[in-house]
Amino acid sequence: MDAVVSEARRGPSEQELWNRLAGERDQAARAELVELYMPLARRMASRYAGVSEPYDDLFQVASLGLLNAIDRFDASRGTPFAGFAKPTILGELKRHFRDKVWTVRVPRSIHDRMGEVERATEKLTLELRRPPSVEELAAEVGIDAAEVLEILEAQHNRRPLSLDAPPSGEDPDESSGAEWVGRPDGNFDLVEDRVAVQAALPSLGEREREVLRLRFVEELPQTEIALRIGCSQMHISRLLRRALDRLREEAEGQPAESSETGRP
Repeated sequence: MDAVVSEARRGPSEQELWNRLAGERDQAARAELVELYMPLARRMASRYAGVSEPYDDLFQVASLGLLNAIDRFDASRGTPFAGFAKPTILGELKRHFRDKVWTVRVPRSIHDRMGEVERATEKLTLELRRPPSVEELAAEVGIDAAEVLEILEAQHNRRPLSLDAPPSGEDPDESSGAEWVGRPDGNFDLVEDRVAVQAALPSLGEREREVLRLRFVEELPQTEIALRIGCSQMHISRLLRRALDRLREEAEGQPAESSETGRP
């Protein structure tokens, strides 16, 4: 369409419009140029229609890009306007998708293929009277099946599901996703205690640390710990009490007596 426009209006009439706009800021000339190149905006909007936005909205965005291109174009350089306008219109369309439509930004390589896969899906669905397979879509578009899968996954996940929505998305009375995952975690209260204990452990002797491990990690009774260590249950009890007192004092920043050095 841009080639047809260029051939039809490449003569003095179009150049006169650009001269009037550049020299006199003639708004009537600007309106004629907009009307002249409006088919270019329509064509570029239709390229992305159906992906996730209606054509009318995309046409408005493309029209805004066309107006910006007309206002920024310098006709005195002798370059074709259509070649200057295309990147500007395309940039407005992509910015619209990025900022207003998609919550998750999609890589450009995938984004550019989404429209093709969408149109191929509609075409094959009508022809086959059923949803097309990934292999059929890949053959229609001319890309690998793995790339089709990646594009379909991106289309599905570009708008994350709200935690307030029901998991099935059908029954409004169903519990929201937040009620399924938003329960309190009792381990949060133990975080500070765990950090304090880890910082205080190096102050203990090797035997004290081993007794604590056997008692609170392996959850062995004191009688079995005594058999493993090779001492009396009474001594194990004293070791545990002394080690716990030391940990408490270290955590509270209080001075502690020297650790037990491995007496039997």
